[in-house]
Amino acid sequence: MIVTGPKYHQSCSCIVNQILSTLNQKPYQFHSHSPRDYKPLQQRHFISSSTSYPVSATAANFNPLCSHWAKTRTFVVNMESATPKPEEHITANWFSVPELRLRDHYFTVPLDHNNPSSNTNISVFAREVVAIGKEEQVTLPYLLFLQGGPGFESPRPTEASGWIKKACEEYRVILLDQRGTGLSTPLTVSSLSQFSSAEKLVDYLKHFRADNIVNDAEFIRVRLVPDAGPWTILGQSYGGFCAVTYLSFAPQGLKQALLTGGIPSVKDGCTADTVYKVCFEQILIQNEKYYERYPQDIEIVREVVKYLDKSEGGGVPLPSGGILTPRGLQTIGLAGLGSSTGFERLHYMFERVWDPILVPVAKRSISYYFLKAFENWLSYDTNPLYALLHESIYCQGASSRWSAHRIRDEHDNRFDAIKAAKEGRPVLFTGEMIFPWMFDEIHALRPFRDAAHMLAEKEDWPRLYDIPSLNRNRVPIAAAVYYEDMYVNFKLATETASEIAGIRLWITNEYMHSGLRDGGAHVLDHLFGMLNGKKPLF
Repeated sequence: MIVTGPKYHQSCSCIVNQILSTLNQKPYQFHSHSPRDYKPLQQRHFISSSTSYPVSATAANFNPLCSHWAKTRTFVVNMESATPKPEEHITANWFSVPELRLRDHYFTVPLDHNNPSSNTNISVFAREVVAIGKEEQVTLPYLLFLQGGPGFESPRPTEASGWIKKACEEYRVILLDQRGTGLSTPLTVSSLSQFSSAEKLVDYLKHFRADNIVNDAEFIRVRLVPDAGPWTILGQSYGGFCAVTYLSFAPQGLKQALLTGGIPSVKDGCTADTVYKVCFEQILIQNEKYYERYPQDIEIVREVVKYLDKSEGGGVPLPSGGILTPRGLQTIGLAGLGSSTGFERLHYMFERVWDPILVPVAKRSISYYFLKAFENWLSYDTNPLYALLHESIYCQGASSRWSAHRIRDEHDNRFDAIKAAKEGRPVLFTGEMIFPWMFDEIHALRPFRDAAHMLAEKEDWPRLYDIPSLNRNRVPIAAAVYYEDMYVNFKLATETASEIAGIRLWITNEYMHSGLRDGGAHVLDHLFGMLNGKKPLF
């Protein structure tokens, strides 16, 4: 069925029949795009703290600045007035994987797009992917993929499959390694250790959020797309957050936008508290479902928690040099509770948690298999940017102050693993949350503890979204919203969708957050159908 919302259209499947039925429709508006219009985000002035705003705002009268901070960036300087330099873009030769041809691109971009004369540059990598035989089709439109994260690189295709195979039927796909990931001046445990102080590290890391990811994308678009024309973007999870930043500040670079499990909360200030409050509620549901599916794991997890609690130092050593504590054990829910097959993988980990007793006098111990699997499933050692910048993705002119940690403490000890084990209750896993003590217990993160605390207290984050611009959106956009999404809350996603003019929503419980990975061809076909008329409003 179709439910009409205030500025968007919803296509609902499976279970949703009670959402947003009383608001007025605001249909698509299509428009042409100026081809040469890349402008980096810039600083704006602060305003008086006494500013007030109407409760109900329109694009004409809404003041997007909250009472205690100002817009700090917007696209204002036309970078295309400068002649691109040959060394700014290096193209490699084509190579092949089954049914696909690929070509690598390396771009030299400013670390700070607002200060390109600083002579501090980074390398940004993008991989071009086409179906075999389509390399020279100059009319093939471009599709930019924005990966989830923060802090994770784009996929590395090994064959034509999933959403990439589907997209390559009609598009030239660009897989962007967002700055700091993959081959884009990667911020690894070793490279981050080059900074001599936490202050210098924080000053560097502040340039690695969605605003500058969009700046990089625009820098690439005007150099890669013929005549610097607009391209289609596909944003998965955090990539969808970046896409909404793109829609806010550089819509002229976009032909269409597709979002999968990636509509952020766009309110002023820091929305982390709002996000984590609703996410903890969904996590409670996911825990309940997991233990209903595998009731035998209730006692197993309790026994593991008791064992860790009684161990010297309150935990056992991990292979990498960190320590596995009861609260650390709970964080495996990040990987195990929110994606398809996650329940199964989590269960299979716990069925091998104990080493066998081979000698009568031997003591019980947690298996190396389990400890290694735990570390492998959580990628903090290979992708530390995820932990360092995670809460900052919710911040605009305000600090997060370790939001997840504070909200967890509001749950009346329900997430206290030791207490739950002693009282005979199921031990609850946590979800997509970063806690301050992780920078003590995870070996790879320990060198960045001071920087992490400084980032948590940082207030002068640039804004990432512009609600009036979203109210006036004219870029065709369709989004998959997963009803039981543990990572990007359904309720908050639909609230934001009400601010994006013309958006069409496909609300479904057919997939979890990993829908693009699990059913990529179907998901992509459905979203494109919503934009090209194959799935019209009804």
